[in-house]
Amino acid sequence: MNKAELAQMLAEKMNISKKESEDMLNNFVDLVIATLKKGEEVVLTGFGAFMSKTRAARTGVNPQNPTEKIQIPAVRVPKFKAGKALKDALKS
Repeated sequence: MNKAELAQMLAEKMNISKKESEDMLNNFVDLVIATLKKGEEVVLTGFGAFMSKTRAARTGVNPQNPTEKIQIPAVRVPKFKAGKALKDALKS
């Protein structure tokens, strides 16, 4: 399912226009991104938690020249941890 299909299903389920559901999804995504940029978590009880983690700097290998070592800098990456209700729903 992609974003457009999700917006369509949300519009049908909530009995609102597709434009309104697309706006809601876009605002949700914007809010999650803004919250993660501040270093905070977004927790949806039962569904899961969005968070950002820092991946440490490390030494890598240049794939075009395997004898050459390169430094890969530290970077913040998004993470998602599934909640209990989501995990249980997928088990059955």
